[in-house]
Amino acid sequence: MDLTTKDIIKKKILDAQENVRDYQMYSHKIDDKVVADLFGEFAENEAMQAKKLRNVLDKYDSY
Repeated sequence: MDLTTKDIIKKKILDAQENVRDYQMYSHKIDDKVVADLFGEFAENEAMQAKKLRNVLDKYDSY
């Protein structure tokens, strides 16, 4: 099955959102503060990626 660009963007948004949830959850469960803080940063980065992808998807939807 060939995915369109729009399909791939949607999939990557979902992947990024799942990563945000995972990193946030792990950051609260980890005892090592350095690793917990790092995972918190990763969650923020993934959220930014999801937001940027959402903006791109919105442009596709406006055509």
